[in-house]
Amino acid sequence: MARAHRLGLLSLFGTVLYFLVLFQYLSVPLVEDDVVQQIIPVVPWWLLVSFGSYSLWSLGWGLWTFRDCPEAYTELMTEISRAKLDLRAKGISVD
Repeated sequence: MARAHRLGLLSLFGTVLYFLVLFQYLSVPLVEDDVVQQIIPVVPWWLLVSFGSYSLWSLGWGLWTFRDCPEAYTELMTEISRAKLDLRAKGISVD
């Protein structure tokens, strides 16, 4: 089973479980019903905010440790200098 299939299957299972609890077909053990009805509707927003937070952290960490990858840094700087030379040959000012 590919990773995408596994992710899709787990997402489908989680979504079905969420809607069963939301529409009160299933009860959450050890939690009162009024607490469940206050928390369950905001779970998708919490997941969205958590995913966005993780994405921003991951992007920031990648930027912070960019110079720790000397091969990628030199490769990128080489590509930038080639692009500048190409644009200068076409008569475009890049500086």
